[in-house]
Amino acid sequence: MSDLPHGSGADAAAVNSLRSAVMRLSRRLKHQRVDESLSPTEMSVLGTLARCGSATPGELARKEHVQPPSMTRIVALLEAKGLVRLEPHPDDRRQKVVSQTEEAEAMLEESRRKRNAWLASLVEGLDEDEWAKLRAAAPVLEKLAHL
Repeated sequence: MSDLPHGSGADAAAVNSLRSAVMRLSRRLKHQRVDESLSPTEMSVLGTLARCGSATPGELARKEHVQPPSMTRIVALLEAKGLVRLEPHPDDRRQKVVSQTEEAEAMLEESRRKRNAWLASLVEGLDEDEWAKLRAAAPVLEKLAHL
């Protein structure tokens, strides 16, 4: 059953359980959206711009693991919704730089607030020991998310 590297020391059952739990929680969190008109991919692009700052469509495509033509369409949709603006690239006139607008910043902040409130309501169902373990696991999950 294990597709884990030999000698990894990882317990296949624990890895399976972790994957399953993270996927279910992620799906439930995605339903806690402020703007239902945005696709998960559009929200992800806005989140990337918020974390990493302005970027070219090509840079965004690499960060989001999509093809450049797909990112061009996504950026056009976000621009039409007033959530990003395109500006000339400072060094390469052939390129544009994508930046989020103030409206996007406000929407992302409201989305974070809503998701945090939902998650906090779930946490209330944990006992103190479970909550302490989850707090201790948070940095490890964060590290996994960025490996």
